[in-house]
Amino acid sequence: MTRAPLPDTDMAQPWLRDPRHRAWLRTQADRQFAFFRASLNPQGGFHTLNHDGTPRTDALQELHSTTRLVHSYALGQTLGVPGAAEIVDHGMRYLWSHHRDRDHGGYVWGVSADAVADGRKLAYGHVFVLLAGASAQEIGHPDAPRLIADVREILDRHFWEEDPGLFCDEWNHDWTPFSTYRGMNANMHGVEALLAAHEATGDALFLTRAGRILDMFTARMAAAHGWRIPEHYTADWQVDRGYSGNPMFRPAGTTPGHSFEFGRLLLHWWDLAGRPQGEAPANARRLIEQALADAWDPMRGGFAYTLDFDGRVAIPARYWWPVTEAIGAVAMLLKLDPRPSDEEWYRRMWLFADARLLDHDRGGWFPELGDDDRPAMTQFQGKPDIYHALQATLFPLTPGLSRHMAWLAGT
Repeated sequence: MTRAPLPDTDMAQPWLRDPRHRAWLRTQADRQFAFFRASLNPQGGFHTLNHDGTPRTDALQELHSTTRLVHSYALGQTLGVPGAAEIVDHGMRYLWSHHRDRDHGGYVWGVSADAVADGRKLAYGHVFVLLAGASAQEIGHPDAPRLIADVREILDRHFWEEDPGLFCDEWNHDWTPFSTYRGMNANMHGVEALLAAHEATGDALFLTRAGRILDMFTARMAAAHGWRIPEHYTADWQVDRGYSGNPMFRPAGTTPGHSFEFGRLLLHWWDLAGRPQGEAPANARRLIEQALADAWDPMRGGFAYTLDFDGRVAIPARYWWPVTEAIGAVAMLLKLDPRPSDEEWYRRMWLFADARLLDHDRGGWFPELGDDDRPAMTQFQGKPDIYHALQATLFPLTPGLSRHMAWLAGT
């Protein structure tokens, strides 16, 4: 087992600058690229993978899986990873030929073989299409401009609500409504996609819209709720405190993992916007530190999945992705305004991940842990995707708060 370098007792060498740790991060990224290479399905689309890396038999291809693989292997292509370009090409073709709805426009959520299995049009999926297009644009993929233009038009027409400056969530296959639900999660990933699109195209509107979403959730909502961000909202964007949907994808209350993501994205936006005067850096730290304090399990390590509105643990399940997002968020704090506690958290989380979540034998990360600290398969079968864990290994390597792909391309 190859472990992260142990802390120096005097902390004289921060891990972000330690050549041993940086080499270890790149090694972990390469192991993930190698493991998820088996996702490519020669018949079209991508497989999900079992723990051992063999393809699973379920045939459903979900939009966020396709787009995240395109984004992740675009990062790989910037680094010269063997086979990355093939996966990007494969995913870009599949998005256009299978997920894209030729009759009604937009991108369907689920495809099985050559048939639509879930025709819903979800903002969550569409912003990941924008992320995939932006990442493909960064590596000069010839199909990226048309994908960005197409999904941008759909987002503008069907999802963007100009008055609140936010994305609505969901439509039927034919764009008829089936709910009035509004959610934070699609908007958070919308920020991620808008920032990537701004970096790839230079279009200022993407940056402006990202800032409007961030203002809603990281300034207004977080400040009013103890630096925790409510997940669910009514049609007029009032907090829906009674909402409780799918316990995995729309759980009640607040999700600390999303606070980590929002904190990182707030600093990303602030950097791209020219570091304007204001509370963005302080608010990012408040979000990240509150989630660390609320959700870390002091006895076993890892983060509780959800909290109630007062910060009490609601769903104690420990998944891989909040750990990856916390690593990325704390790395941003270390780049901007490092404090001893940031270094302690960064090391603590990597040591935990190395001991419990990384599969050192086969590659990838185990997605959840049971009460016995061993890999479990309660919510996730196999290893769901490369996206979260890959960014945790690559973003700490970059020196800045934004334009990670451009920096990686220059290494």
